[in-house]
Amino acid sequence: MSIENKRPQIKETVGAQYVCFAQSNPEGVYESVYEEKVEKTEVVKSVSVTENATSTKVRASGKDYDVVSILASTDISVEVVAFPAETLAKMRGDVIEDNGLIISGGNKERPYFAYGKVVVLKNGHYRFEWYPKCKLTANTDDVTTSDVEFAEQNDTFTISAMAFNDNGDNRTKVETEFKLPEGLTEDKFFSKPILTPEDLMSVLAGE
Repeated sequence: MSIENKRPQIKETVGAQYVCFAQSNPEGVYESVYEEKVEKTEVVKSVSVTENATSTKVRASGKDYDVVSILASTDISVEVVAFPAETLAKMRGDVIEDNGLIISGGNKERPYFAYGKVVVLKNGHYRFEWYPKCKLTANTDDVTTSDVEFAEQNDTFTISAMAFNDNGDNRTKVETEFKLPEGLTEDKFFSKPILTPEDLMSVLAGE
């Protein structure tokens, strides 16, 4: 048996974020089919990911036999300096009229969307992540008066990432310092939501 020394790369910054809406379904059922357009914005100040899981200790014969953990959902809190108004309205399920009027605040069904983000690591490494099945759960809209010096007025929106397959998975990702398929770039990975190995191969092939 040998000892292998590893030096993992530290995080440097958060990169761009990506949003792709799932195609609308009359019954509101998620079918892992998405719109053609993927929206990229470089407005992120911070991203905080919290996994909501329950763990149950199983005891047998007077001792701990196992610990069973169930991941219920993942909450993603994103602080941004700005965000596209139309995209936020769509996330909220607001009604957008043809003349530009946005009707908001009612009890409307919020659509599913895929959320992607980039984590920039030291020495030129990256982590690309997709959360394929998400819904917006909350957002802030704070504003204060201007002062002598400019001050950022940021907002935060909270996303709930849910399981997108029968295994209960809610995220797909690749990391350059671990194993990156040859030819994969940020633009290719985020050209569409990645749910399966076949999806990854299709973006590599340019499909």
